[in-house]
Amino acid sequence: MKILIVDDEAHARARLRSLIDEIGPPWRVVGEADNGQDALQRVRRGEVDLVLMDIRMPGMDGLEAAAVLAGLATPPAVIFVTAYDEHALAAFERHAVDYLLKPIRRERLQRAIEKAVTLNRPQLQALQALQEQPDDAYISVSFRGGLQRIPFSEVIYFQADNKYVTVCHVAGEALLEESLKSLEERFAQRLIRIHRNALIVRERLLGLKRLGNGACAASLAGSVAELEVSRRHLPEVRKLLRGKI
Repeated sequence: MKILIVDDEAHARARLRSLIDEIGPPWRVVGEADNGQDALQRVRRGEVDLVLMDIRMPGMDGLEAAAVLAGLATPPAVIFVTAYDEHALAAFERHAVDYLLKPIRRERLQRAIEKAVTLNRPQLQALQALQEQPDDAYISVSFRGGLQRIPFSEVIYFQADNKYVTVCHVAGEALLEESLKSLEERFAQRLIRIHRNALIVRERLLGLKRLGNGACAASLAGSVAELEVSRRHLPEVRKLLRGKI
């Protein structure tokens, strides 16, 4: 089975490729794409049996691309790769749409590709209904082999360290694989970037504090952490504070 991996995050594509290499024949990766439009072009250029498709991507997203693929004379099977919570997905599970929740495990991936099927109209309608549901009420993180839902109202900030992102919330901290860029796009109205490695919840910003080196740090409600604000992002942070006064 020839597999195309579609995800706008390079590390996510690398993770899937590595897992498929571990599983081995008869499955192999024949290409990658970082958006829906590129995926369509690659499918049309050559033979693809299965597409592992991220749902949320800039430009043409996974749902739009899947709808186009379903109309081809010989459409490939599609398995969605998503950060949507398992409870949100249960509503259309009865339509036999398969999906992989990030972070993905090899055993789950193998089961999915072994029973991959082509999308039909009821499946697409169910996915469209999912897209219309609000998905910004919580953050899903890995926890003891499963998923934990953290209400966004409890989130204080996100901070990147290497390939992982730490979410600091009122009950502690947790790791997630979603990038700061992706979080910034998903929660554009709720977050503000204060540094290349940090996003804070706008409502949590209390003020700015001078550090000994002349830099500034953000004071946040619910946290004693002092997150440095870069010079590049300082004007926007000050503008937000002025708007609160």
